[in-house]
Amino acid sequence: MKRLDVVVIGGGLVGAATAFRLAQAGASVAVVEAGYPNIGASGANAGSLHFQLERRFLENGEALADQAAQVLSLNRLAIEEWRRLDAEMGPDLHIHMRGGLMVAETADQVRTLERKVAREVEGGLDTRLIDGAEARTIAPGLSEAVTAAAYLPSEGHADPKALTPAFMTRAQTGGVQLLQGARLTAAGADAQGYRLTVRRGEADIELATRKVLIAAGAWTGRIGELFNLHLPIYPVALLMNVTERAPPILEQLIQHVGQRLSMKQAHAGNMLIGGGWPSRMLLDAAGRFDLDRPAELLTPSLAGNLGVASRIFPPVAELNLIRSWTGITAITADQTPLVGEVPQAPGVYVAAGGSAFTLGPVFARLLARLILDEREDRLSIFSPARFGHLNSFMGGRLA
Repeated sequence: MKRLDVVVIGGGLVGAATAFRLAQAGASVAVVEAGYPNIGASGANAGSLHFQLERRFLENGEALADQAAQVLSLNRLAIEEWRRLDAEMGPDLHIHMRGGLMVAETADQVRTLERKVAREVEGGLDTRLIDGAEARTIAPGLSEAVTAAAYLPSEGHADPKALTPAFMTRAQTGGVQLLQGARLTAAGADAQGYRLTVRRGEADIELATRKVLIAAGAWTGRIGELFNLHLPIYPVALLMNVTERAPPILEQLIQHVGQRLSMKQAHAGNMLIGGGWPSRMLLDAAGRFDLDRPAELLTPSLAGNLGVASRIFPPVAELNLIRSWTGITAITADQTPLVGEVPQAPGVYVAAGGSAFTLGPVFARLLARLILDEREDRLSIFSPARFGHLNSFMGGRLA
């Protein structure tokens, strides 16, 4: 049985990046990935770097918006992290931070923007509210329907197809073992940590480790069950779209405060259009959501997403749509990520629940410190302890 310092479950962005940071610090690490790295939401998302408070935090009342504002301290760190990554990892990540506009069309939407900007300024972001004319000066293709916008100069986008593989390659170069096509099937405790059984093909691999990080995206809740834990992660299926290539027409990330929209132009010239429009998840033989099969595209979502994009940024209506796809991500009950050690299972850490592309690299750096027993309080706002009541009869030391 091989003994390691840390076993990471999940080869997405947070798993790969945390494994890399742990290896940099001298830890022995293995990554267990059921498919291949970047197969899940880390590779299927549209690559937005959205440091402003997202629309989903604003549409469900002031209490949730106030709670979400706690994320702003991590957003500031994430901005610094992304600016360092270009030099550390190389230009192939296509990190593009030339500003983001969250637009409004109606008076009610402008009032929502005002409250949002006030929260962000209080939280240390240099967001500012501008009128429609100034927004069109920054992004000339914006529609006359845009009456105001919140502008944050440091927002942007990066290439989700390149980021996770870059971290995983660096991790493996640093000694991290990647167990690809392998599923965790059992977990138990011993005096030094945990014993894990991993099924790869027809063979079982036994691992012993001091600590475990569950970074399995939508699968996180089911992995938690192997540790006798409730991890309140809920899968959601979303839609993304991409157009044909075009000459440079949009430098910024565009979002909408009252509609589901995110839009940016990738380095190759394609327009990427999304923003949280739903897809329909399929069911497995047991009647549960099937996390291993792609979700079904919903035609009303496709029409709605492209309709909002064309209204807000009319030049996109002149481009041909070349592909639409669905991806399964995960959220928590309170929409705030779940990151840190689970109190009822010492040595088990989790990182899931949204914002994992934007915040993934900084989560990885801070998680590595936390896992290595260094003092790290900046993740406390995301601690699984806030859902401790769900595990009051769970967890403990497994037999």
